[in-house]
Amino acid sequence: MDSSPQAVAHHHAPPQGFIRKYLFSVDHKVIGKQYYGLALLAVCIGMVLSWLMRIHLGWATAHIPLLEKLSPAGAPGNVMTPEYYLSLMTMHATLMVFFVLTTAPFAGFGNYFLPIQVGADDMAFPRMNMMSFWVTFAAFVVLILSFFIGDGPALAGWTSYAPLSSVGAVAGPGQGTGQTLWALSIAIFCVGQLLGSLNFITTTLDLRTRGMSLARMPLSTWAWFVTSVIGLLAFAVLLPACGLLVLDRVAGTSFFNPAGLVVNDQALPHSGGSPLLWQHLFWFFGHPEVYIAILPGFGIISTILPVFARKRLLGSRAVIGCMVAIGFLSYMVWGHHMFVSGMNPFSALLFSVPTLIITIPATIVVLLWLGTLYGARMRLSTPALFCVGFISVFITGGLSGFFLAQPSLDTYLHATYFVVAHFHFVMAVAAMFGIFAGTYFWFPKMFGRMMNETLGKWHFWLTFVGVYSIFMPMHYLGLAGNVRRYAAFTDNYLAPLIPVHKFITIAALFTGAAQLLFLYNVIWSRFRGPKATDNPWEATTLEWSTSSPPPSDNFGGRHLVVHHGPEEYGVESSSGDYVMQVSPEKVAAS
Repeated sequence: MDSSPQAVAHHHAPPQGFIRKYLFSVDHKVIGKQYYGLALLAVCIGMVLSWLMRIHLGWATAHIPLLEKLSPAGAPGNVMTPEYYLSLMTMHATLMVFFVLTTAPFAGFGNYFLPIQVGADDMAFPRMNMMSFWVTFAAFVVLILSFFIGDGPALAGWTSYAPLSSVGAVAGPGQGTGQTLWALSIAIFCVGQLLGSLNFITTTLDLRTRGMSLARMPLSTWAWFVTSVIGLLAFAVLLPACGLLVLDRVAGTSFFNPAGLVVNDQALPHSGGSPLLWQHLFWFFGHPEVYIAILPGFGIISTILPVFARKRLLGSRAVIGCMVAIGFLSYMVWGHHMFVSGMNPFSALLFSVPTLIITIPATIVVLLWLGTLYGARMRLSTPALFCVGFISVFITGGLSGFFLAQPSLDTYLHATYFVVAHFHFVMAVAAMFGIFAGTYFWFPKMFGRMMNETLGKWHFWLTFVGVYSIFMPMHYLGLAGNVRRYAAFTDNYLAPLIPVHKFITIAALFTGAAQLLFLYNVIWSRFRGPKATDNPWEATTLEWSTSSPPPSDNFGGRHLVVHHGPEEYGVESSSGDYVMQVSPEKVAAS
């Protein structure tokens, strides 16, 4: 790496006019806010869809006001049909996985803070950065259009298993235009993520400021870098897979359609395809996607914890190694999603062992977080609370993963609510807690104002209690044999479980309502919150060495020189108990 000041001189003239400044901006900070805003819109839609699903699961014949106007065919008389339930489930999962859990912690926070944390003026390719957002936005628009075009949105699930997703409209409602739009949307999304990943990798490797060695990069930067490498490989597989799916649907090819297929009493002319091929391609992306969603949270938590513990993170180098190991192993475990798919049973052992091995680096990271908390005099501000909450829900979700890694146990639990509880804890809720922690922590830097601490703490506790109330009972449902993806439960043996579903629905409505506190806090604080100082948390990384919010070129024309690592806390210095990365002040070795 060229560490001269010229290596980081990448500034472009400040844009003029509303369109160039806020819409088609090449400023990475504006683009980061755009990604975050898109994720906020997507999570609001996804949460409403989950409410509708939960109401139907608790009260299958409930009349939901205005639902018929949204979908006359899917909810005649305002009563949801089973097909429309599957459509809502598909769209909820797709929005949350792709446009929230991937977009906010990686593309949102990463775009805003990665260049600043390495001391660069902008991303390596600013125009490509702008294009990556608008490509992602186009993917979002295409997905939402499926609600209003043709026979409604896709209903094959976010995994879109073939041949249900590949044979076309003959499969029934939702399998016409809606499913094609789903595949096109995900293909477009992959293009945006590939552009973003290339930009992140290049910026990290080539635009670090003088003194910013790889070992001195903040752990959040390391997490975004590792996530970029994972995404570059994972989305490169999903993109052609979606292309092949579209060809099967509209061009008469047969990549995923087997011979002799009869659908709704109609023999299909396809031959030679394999539904298992789609599963292999999808899950080769799908399991790394879990870590694309969660690793940025690892980095965010590892960056925030030392700030509020006022001590160095225990084993920060080990955390880096564990994140790299997780990224590598994530490509060796996709088959555990396919234990019951019909593939060679002997291959189950091949995928079960690395699935158990990948828990080792994740466990090491959790233990290092707990070791950092041990004996710390925590400043229990809202970001710190969400960090602790992240650790709690990740441990809970991780423990249930041990059962699913065993082929014999997974055969029973695979298609039940036990799996729903597991991946919501370990992927969805943990990632959301990481997003919340990052929002409360970096909001002063992004907008120059502080968020309301009282509202933030209420938001944390209501959300923390709420998510456990929703997902802990689902383990019981799964063990009792309650299958997922069913719109209504008519079997007698499931009748005693209906009250549990009603409790979960009430908890989901309660938890969703609690998010209004967060939304109000964000909007109110953006315009009326107290003015933030440049470094309100007394943190050490480079983003706290510039104004709040940062100027167009991030550092006002200064070329920073880094002298320390990112976690010099609990030391004696002229600043108090910390030394910033750009401070030339010497620190005694510890």
